[in-house]
Amino acid sequence: MASTVPYRPKAGEIPTEPGVYRFRDAEGRVLYVGKAKNLRARLSNYFAPLHTLHERTRRMVTTATAVEWTVVASDVESLNLEITWINEWKPPFNVRFKDDKSYPYLVVTMADEAPRAMVTRKRAIPGARYFGPYPKMWALTDMLDILIRMFPIRTCKDSDYRRAMASGKPCFAGQIGRCFGPCSGKVTIEEHRANVDRFVAFMQNQDPRIVTELEREMRAAAAVQDYETAARRRDQLQAANAFFEKSAMVLGERVDLDVFGIEHDELAAAVHLFIVRGGRVRGERSWTVDKELDVPLADLVDSVLQNAYSDGILPPAEVVVPELPDDAAAVETWLGGLAGRRVRLRAARRGDKAALLATAAQNAKQTLMRYKTQRSSDFTTRSRALEDIQEALGMTDAPLRIECFDVSHLSGTNIVASMVVFEDGLPRKDEYRRFTIPASTDDTDSIHQVLTRRLAYLAPREASEASEASEASDPSEPAGAPDPTGAPDEPAATAKRAKFAYRPNLLVVDGGQPQVAAAARALHESGVTGIALCGIAKRLEEIWTPDSDFPVILPRNSDALFLFQRVRDEAHRFAITHQRQRRKRDISTVLSEVPGLGPARVRSLLRHFGSVARLRSASETEIAEVKGIGPTLAAAIRQRLSAELAPERG
Repeated sequence: MASTVPYRPKAGEIPTEPGVYRFRDAEGRVLYVGKAKNLRARLSNYFAPLHTLHERTRRMVTTATAVEWTVVASDVESLNLEITWINEWKPPFNVRFKDDKSYPYLVVTMADEAPRAMVTRKRAIPGARYFGPYPKMWALTDMLDILIRMFPIRTCKDSDYRRAMASGKPCFAGQIGRCFGPCSGKVTIEEHRANVDRFVAFMQNQDPRIVTELEREMRAAAAVQDYETAARRRDQLQAANAFFEKSAMVLGERVDLDVFGIEHDELAAAVHLFIVRGGRVRGERSWTVDKELDVPLADLVDSVLQNAYSDGILPPAEVVVPELPDDAAAVETWLGGLAGRRVRLRAARRGDKAALLATAAQNAKQTLMRYKTQRSSDFTTRSRALEDIQEALGMTDAPLRIECFDVSHLSGTNIVASMVVFEDGLPRKDEYRRFTIPASTDDTDSIHQVLTRRLAYLAPREASEASEASEASDPSEPAGAPDPTGAPDEPAATAKRAKFAYRPNLLVVDGGQPQVAAAARALHESGVTGIALCGIAKRLEEIWTPDSDFPVILPRNSDALFLFQRVRDEAHRFAITHQRQRRKRDISTVLSEVPGLGPARVRSLLRHFGSVARLRSASETEIAEVKGIGPTLAAAIRQRLSAELAPERG
């Protein structure tokens, strides 16, 4: 392999100023766009020896045939130029966002003569003010009904408005009291514009003091016997109370911020956004991201913000993210330019904002899990994934039954393993199996033991089939000959074993070359043939096969790699679950050996600390605080736990 690519610029050619760079292929297509504070320092990373690059970065660099750059005056200019070029060329190796344009927005068409409030999914209406996005169309429609009662403005279609203004007859919505535009005759164009300005100002700040103001105006109108105005203010007050009751207060009344929770792995990421206005969560949305290159979280945050505040979406005064990007100051300046005021970018570490960020991250984790599950469960997608796996591994048939194995232990002790089964790309949880390994030297030995035990169920079956074929071809062998092993017939055991003995097309182990070699040795020793074998390494998501010095690299966003990843993750989850269950049983056994500590006190300890991990990390003083546990007993418990327990490994 060459040490680097032939189009690498000569030393000193790349400037050290900030700028934007782009990689192109032989046809001139832009493959990747990036920005840098120092172009020379950033690009030198791509032209390092090829064997040191991440596999997918290496694929991008070797696919390209040229690199270009544009020097700019500041980091902010480089950020704006990067956004422009990504939107224009949509490079295949840049982060790709999904599902972002399917969310509804509340829009006010400020460029119209009589601005209109409406719900839409379009994001490029000229001169319009956007609020949202919101997760549910019905929820946004209900909210708009409430807001229109608070701020009577036009909601009818443009065609209805023009027809009503030309004829002098209110539109249908105006006749039934659902639209309060100028065509209704109740307000002038100027008065309507004033109402629109109040509506927009409220949507920007959502100040709850409007409730007090409406109540004061209602009482003042009633005091002078202006009951018609008092009734209108009463209805508006009821609408305002209903609006604020629909969202819970999570922060101070004057707090406006957006909170981005992000969950990501080597292949994809999910983003969950909480929109907080006036201290209340006014909206939320989730979307997924395909990562062609394995970018760090800081760079991913940069891309997420670029996508979130495109097409006229304005940022609030504060944006909370899980990690600040490297050019945080430039991003703040860019956001401030969009909002027309200073915007602060921060990574919350403690307090209420950090708690809200943690909730957003938890929602993002669920979104990523659903995205992977849905992608793996679609029939067309599953079929394509199985065909790609068949081609990549050189199998004669598609792997309709995949069995994946993973090992989990506690610092080399209490070793367990899991076997998960996927048929036609879907999990068969009724056929999952768990293994307990009494002793092992390392993970490869554990893999060898587990595969040996699993394949033992197939070996007798294949030997029996071979024997039956031999009997059919040799008439000298009498029918019904005794079993040479002398094992008695066990109909119940045989029926139970039949499901477990269903033959897999592909065996997958969690690990790289060493684990695959151990599994291959077990497969060879069992005498079972015709089963493919591979391993998936966590760090680079590489697929290793026996007797190969190089991994199989599947396209980063391929359905085959997603299926491999889901199978591996399911095996890991199942193994860890089994490990934790055994750990809970084992901790009770360990504690019961402490003199003076009976079952009731063991239950009290576990109930008090809530988990084994917390109990293990507790000090003698904390243990002594449990009801029925004194200092002497706490010291004995602490000593026993220190001798027996260790951090979990999987």
